[in-house]
Amino acid sequence: MQTPAGAPEWLETFTAAEQPELWEQAVGSGLFGHVWPEYNHHGDVAGRYFGTLFPRYAHLQALFRDRRTERVIARVRTIPFHWDGTLEDLPCGIDALGLRAVDEPDSPTALSALAAEVDSDYQSSGLSGVLIATMAALARHAGLFPLVAPVRPSLKDRYPLTPIARYASWTREDGLPFDPWMRVHVRLGARMLRAEPHSMHITAPCANWETWTGMVFPSDGEYVFPGGLASLTVTDGIGDYWEPNVWMLHTV
Repeated sequence: MQTPAGAPEWLETFTAAEQPELWEQAVGSGLFGHVWPEYNHHGDVAGRYFGTLFPRYAHLQALFRDRRTERVIARVRTIPFHWDGTLEDLPCGIDALGLRAVDEPDSPTALSALAAEVDSDYQSSGLSGVLIATMAALARHAGLFPLVAPVRPSLKDRYPLTPIARYASWTREDGLPFDPWMRVHVRLGARMLRAEPHSMHITAPCANWETWTGMVFPSDGEYVFPGGLASLTVTDGIGDYWEPNVWMLHTV
């Protein structure tokens, strides 16, 4: 596919359909695993919908490669789903959207971002906007309108006790969102639809959570932990966590 306008000259873009072997190599190598906190790899139902992306929706996944080194340095993952365009019909978070896409795969009308991942060596290269523009191009080429994104705010882990709706409402003096990742979306024309306190569910024994977080949870209660966007509830040796997101809408 064509690399979006404004991208660095050294960047080239492929869909997984165009380069299936390259996609499988990137997945198999765990190239982007470090982009996410470890706990984020263990969603209760996330595997059901992430597992459908390739090869079924290979034309809606994209890889980015540095021409100078032939190194894969970024990836976007998206999924089509049926949505009538109303807030009432918008799924309650990424899990609900993913399950709708899997359970009701016929006649999708919109495209949802699932992940925009950039290798840590390139995260200061100004690629975030390119990745979002690529997802918009994928939606446009597939005739899926609009593009929605369950945005994971990049600074929310610093304010885990602040409700996501309040956090999402914070703005700077220039009126743009306080959160940098939300700000990237707004600068590309997106608008916020609503905050979702219960977007991705992760439940696991405390032993798992202790491995993922490097903490100890000695008794029942509420805990904040490194990288968490909200608190972890521990009850009878089980940690229960809901990751919040912010739905944002891009008109394609």
